[in-house]
Amino acid sequence: MKERYSSGDAPHPRRRPADGVWSPLEYACHVRDVNRLFLERLRLMLGEDDPTFANWDQDVAAVDDDYLSQDPETVAREVTEAADAVAEAYAAVAGEQWQRAGMRSNGDRFTIDTFARYHLHDLVHHAHDVSHVTKRVTVASYDAFVEEYAEGTREMPALVQEAIDRFVAALPSGARVLEVGSGPGRDARALEDAGLSVRRTDIAPGFVALLRADGYAADTVDPLTDDLSDPERDAPYDGVWAAASLIHVRREDFPLAVRRLAAVTAAGGVFHLAMKEGDGARFSTHGHVDAPRHFTFWREQPLRAVLEEAGWSVTRVDRATSPRGEEWLDLIASRR
Repeated sequence: MKERYSSGDAPHPRRRPADGVWSPLEYACHVRDVNRLFLERLRLMLGEDDPTFANWDQDVAAVDDDYLSQDPETVAREVTEAADAVAEAYAAVAGEQWQRAGMRSNGDRFTIDTFARYHLHDLVHHAHDVSHVTKRVTVASYDAFVEEYAEGTREMPALVQEAIDRFVAALPSGARVLEVGSGPGRDARALEDAGLSVRRTDIAPGFVALLRADGYAADTVDPLTDDLSDPERDAPYDGVWAAASLIHVRREDFPLAVRRLAAVTAAGGVFHLAMKEGDGARFSTHGHVDAPRHFTFWREQPLRAVLEEAGWSVTRVDRATSPRGEEWLDLIASRR
């Protein structure tokens, strides 16, 4: 399985995107070591009065520890372990402990409160540095498991069918719909059986090839960058169906995605959006794809706010729990 994933277009973790820019593996090693370092310094501040921290040079550490030669699987586990350990240490800080202090070798003084804020800022900064990886890895993972995913999702879940029925009921017969993330095409077939016209699109070339092999017109489309207008008619769509596809879009990119979808949808058009409910974002291997995919989790109110800002009015929100115990938000919105 791992060989299948690494042999396609997926970026190798040791590959540097440009001269002078760390590879994903080097960034992972650095983030692991930053979390270990901050845990060590946090413990010093809790255990000593005004300790001075030893100097740590990140570039020297990368060379001395030969980040590029380390095992990616081991580093992936160590990153998680280091993050969990320092998070637990912060969670145990209470009351006046937040004002305990320490000093860097250059004279910068921190309290545990300002130290924690600096730590978070550093991690967010590095997450941005490697953001280009998330999309490429997720797409490559789907491409490597097209057949498995198609077979595993062939049966229509009752919850998805209910969402399709609500969506269809909100549109006139024959309405033209843009589907974002068609995958193997199960939902598109159900929508067409219910009387809609569907434009199938997916960011993963493997799914598009599968759809075309099955005799359907389909396009490889990235909703963040590609032209979303309908190639079959000079008119906006009547609706957009995005079931469990925009969950892979990073939080900072999501507003752009829904604005672009609004721009190609007619006033009064209907938007169906299914997103995983929760906090944060992470890579995961589960279900029918035995390779890492990036997921972003949303709560209802922040999601509503982004949609409203993008030109959508949320008209209905349903919640559901999958057989795997995952919480889902199922939204219907109207184009203003």
